[in-house]
Amino acid sequence: MKLFIILGAINAFLSVALGAFGAHGLEKVVEPKYMEIWKTGVQYQMFHATGLLIIGVLLGKLPASSLLTWSGWTMFIGIILFSGSLYLLTVTKISVLGAITPLGGVSFLAAWVLIIIAAVKYL
Repeated sequence: MKLFIILGAINAFLSVALGAFGAHGLEKVVEPKYMEIWKTGVQYQMFHATGLLIIGVLLGKLPASSLLTWSGWTMFIGIILFSGSLYLLTVTKISVLGAITPLGGVSFLAAWVLIIIAAVKYL
């Protein structure tokens, strides 16, 4: 599906931009502990941007599958919850935001499981 390819490309772009911002804009103003948190957000955003691209390609090659569509949306939500909470935690230092991060992680896991099920079913 074209939408997931677009969302994947946008998130890959944002991951590169946010990585550069972290390296050049935050490095001197944010404690090293928080820089590592920022880097984790960037890294997982890129991993899952790639996942969205893969889902988009699979949707174009396989029969229409709600498994893959749900996987794409779940992965996208995971990016927002996981990486987004880490970015906000880094710049605000509001520690309660760290409680949101695992919800994003669970979303990522669910998305990958849905891809596995779709692969078993359709490939």
